[in-house]
Amino acid sequence: MTRFQYVAVDVQGATSKRFIEAFDEADARKKLLLANLDVQSVQAKQPLLRREMTIRQQRIKPMEILHFTNQMAAFLGAGLSIIDGLDLIARNTTNSTLAKMLEQIRDDVREGMPFEDALAEHHKVLPRYYVGVVRSASLTGRLDEALEQLGGYMERELDARQRVKSALAYPMVIMVMAIVSVVILTVFVLPKFVDLFKSFGTDLPWTTSLMISFAEFSSTFWWLYLVMLGGAIGLVMWMKSSVRGRRFRDRLVLRIPLLRDIALYASVERICRILSTLWQAGVPVADAMTAAVQSADNSVFEEKLIPVQEAVLAGEGLAEPLASIDLFPDAALQMIAVGEASGTLAEQLENAANFYGRELEYKLKRLTTYFEPAIIIFVGLVVGFVAISLVQAMYGSLGSGGVK
Repeated sequence: MTRFQYVAVDVQGATSKRFIEAFDEADARKKLLLANLDVQSVQAKQPLLRREMTIRQQRIKPMEILHFTNQMAAFLGAGLSIIDGLDLIARNTTNSTLAKMLEQIRDDVREGMPFEDALAEHHKVLPRYYVGVVRSASLTGRLDEALEQLGGYMERELDARQRVKSALAYPMVIMVMAIVSVVILTVFVLPKFVDLFKSFGTDLPWTTSLMISFAEFSSTFWWLYLVMLGGAIGLVMWMKSSVRGRRFRDRLVLRIPLLRDIALYASVERICRILSTLWQAGVPVADAMTAAVQSADNSVFEEKLIPVQEAVLAGEGLAEPLASIDLFPDAALQMIAVGEASGTLAEQLENAANFYGRELEYKLKRLTTYFEPAIIIFVGLVVGFVAISLVQAMYGSLGSGGVK
């Protein structure tokens, strides 16, 4: 099946420009005629899958999407059209993949497709909430303001993620080095001592016997380590890419004491930030709530926020429905309640986002404070056990005359 863009006039005389799936142009025209449409033109479009594969051949970094958003907001605010703005950014960007994507969006808009629909064809390289925000802002006629607010939100989010990565970088390096050290000891070093200890002909301490047994197991079944590594990588990919995997990961994280607060504060900060950003930009409540649900990046939050969204649309406010799902901290609920009562909900949501952003950073620092010494102690115990086992075996053999 091929995707065709058509221009047609219906029985009421209204002209529409839309898309249809058909085997060829003749099949597309036949379907349109059967729908009582007066066909003006039919043009084949590049298949969406192929377009996305072309764009995704080289990953577009979030920072480049941020730059595009800020530039587009500035151009629209200065009075340029969407087509001119896209053309300018595409010609001046240094990322060829981003330029190709913007050129495709520009061509689609030039052919009559709404800007938000043209963006939606490349949704896999954009944040999950991005298209929804642009679609909502297009309805209000304040696209430049919404893009400016969206750019500010993305900048704060990228800054927060960078702080998270910086906080976890050193502990992760230590953990990797610890794993490598243990693997080298068990697979390459310890097997060298097995024949030596067996040649002593004496009873070895239990620590040395245990170490030898482990070394023989590692030497014989070394492939099990590769299987375990492959299984771990497969599990991570499953939890990252599949719906069931994401749900399992998110529920698991919210049940681990050290990780629960980090995941909780990260989602609360993100939801409050996007709601504040969109409401300040004049985006309707329904669309803002949809974007906030998508921005949670946690399937547990996404599932429980659906009834909250319905309650908000029914006019029940925001604080009470959020309190009913038992995920938002009391301080956040109090800020939101104060904002609703005083008419400063957007400002209070921003205050809550800033507060939990700082709390998230503090929790991460505490986690790394616990994590680093735990890894060091683990490595020390392994190396110490090996050293004690070797020394005990040597001294035991020398004392019994096992070595001449």
